[in-house]
Amino acid sequence: MTVDLYTKFFGFSERPFTLLPDPDFLFWSPAHMKAYTILEYGIATHAPLTVITGEIGAGKTTLLQKLLAELDEDIKVGLISNAQGGRGELIRWVLYSLDVPVGQGDDYVSMFKRFQDFIINEYAQGRYVVLVIDEAQNLSIEALEELRMFTNINSNKDELLQLILVGQPELRGMIENPALKQFAQRIAAAFHLEPLDQKATRDYIRHRLQHVGGTGEEFSPYAIKCIYEESEGVPRLINKYCDLALVYAAAAEKPLVGIEIIRELIADNIFVKTQPQEVLILENPIADAARNAAE
Repeated sequence: MTVDLYTKFFGFSERPFTLLPDPDFLFWSPAHMKAYTILEYGIATHAPLTVITGEIGAGKTTLLQKLLAELDEDIKVGLISNAQGGRGELIRWVLYSLDVPVGQGDDYVSMFKRFQDFIINEYAQGRYVVLVIDEAQNLSIEALEELRMFTNINSNKDELLQLILVGQPELRGMIENPALKQFAQRIAAAFHLEPLDQKATRDYIRHRLQHVGGTGEEFSPYAIKCIYEESEGVPRLINKYCDLALVYAAAAEKPLVGIEIIRELIADNIFVKTQPQEVLILENPIADAARNAAE
């Protein structure tokens, strides 16, 4: 049974602010356009390593789903989400993602040989293999180095295997580890997805409202400003505030979400807030790699 929270009251075709990543709702802020361009660049140039980072809820997974939906048929994709562990465990995740059979007792050498044979066989049939690792900050330094070793399968002229890593800001900090110097040198392009600014937050809210048949004016400017300040421009948090604000508005039979509703949400202490972690973002690893190579 589907419970109508507010869609009928506002005349929406569906809820505009769900928390699930949905490429149909993708809002092309300047930052999201740049991040997607980097992903496309990595695919088009057969880059060995492409890295996209961003805060939790910034829209990284939605961009990733959009990319995967538009890839050509000559690309075989292995998608790995929330992989953890070090060397040996990663190769199992990789084989599972590519639907390559693996036995419980298989050792590392046999699994790597199976992986290598699979990639070469795909290439012989005119297909490239792309490994996409979401939440890549969960990998260990050893696992990241193992990913670099995977790219050694590539031939001199053709890239048989491409890696796309998507993760939270700490992934970028991990890449700065001196132990990953060679890893950083393999990165063809990297982009850090920042939260939305106040104008983009307003446009984002209007975009999602209009996508479900709304006018885009269901939230007052002051309400949007308050949502931006509370969410700090993080799309997932914006969705949380907007979704419940619409519930409150419909319950009170108010066709406009004003700032008083947002203040009521805040006063009711519905959301659990966490303290932001300090993440060390050092210089661009690509720039560092270029300097190291020149020395």
